[in-house]
Amino acid sequence: MSVFMPSFGFGLISAAVLAIAAVGFTMQFAVTNVLNLAYGSIMINSAFVTYWVNRTGVSVWLALFVGVACGAVVSWCLNRFIYTPFQRRNPAAITVVIVSLGVDLIGTFGLQAIISGSDVSYIMSQGRELHILGMDLSVVELIIFAICAVVLVSVRLLLKFSRLGKAMRATAANRSLARNSGVKTDLIVSLTWLISGALCGLAGTVFAIDAGTFGATSAELYVVLILAAVFLGGPGEPYGAMLGALTIGLATEISAAYLTSDYKEVVAFLVLLGMLAFRPFGLFGSEKTS
Repeated sequence: MSVFMPSFGFGLISAAVLAIAAVGFTMQFAVTNVLNLAYGSIMINSAFVTYWVNRTGVSVWLALFVGVACGAVVSWCLNRFIYTPFQRRNPAAITVVIVSLGVDLIGTFGLQAIISGSDVSYIMSQGRELHILGMDLSVVELIIFAICAVVLVSVRLLLKFSRLGKAMRATAANRSLARNSGVKTDLIVSLTWLISGALCGLAGTVFAIDAGTFGATSAELYVVLILAAVFLGGPGEPYGAMLGALTIGLATEISAAYLTSDYKEVVAFLVLLGMLAFRPFGLFGSEKTS
């Protein structure tokens, strides 16, 4: 119990960060059908934008909004000027994946060249530590958890009740039919990249806050956890991504307490493979979305 509850608390915070990232990733995939492997690169670049603003004396919680804006704008530009031109040529699906991998490498190692490979951290206080039900959580970790809750509720309300959310779901289900029904699908795709990019930028900053110190390559392996959460819940399913993030977050942190943190990514994929053996399309997915 003395080991389990603290690791459970760490798992909840890891799941909160992962949920923000996974929901943004799966929204992109659902509406645009692009497996954007450059997501991790945009995350960490956004985290560094927040860091540079924070170094000027601005609170990290205010600088965070600049990182969010960076993620939104970069994601929109990435789709507008790179992915869309490739998709218009009707290439093989793997072509766009390879392009996204190339963008990821350019973004990551371009950033590394700028910062000379050094790790950095935000100027901020972690606040006092609270003991809750056997879990030791700092004030900052509770803020991260609260941010995640607000984001997930907002996504739920957006997709379920707003006209934009309904248009996004229609575009994801059948873009041609949605266009013929009067939905401005090109606009919806652009707005999706802005929204999911904002979530990417937010995820990058809270990921860096939770990590404490971070560098240009810090999010490279984190994409593995995002993919595990997305495919565990079902590709293109935001609610599935939330549940997948919770499962992966808890599994990796609890296993790290009993084994070693070096095997986090391995545990994530073992959980994914074990579940897919019984439900190949993910918890919320279907054969159509796989």
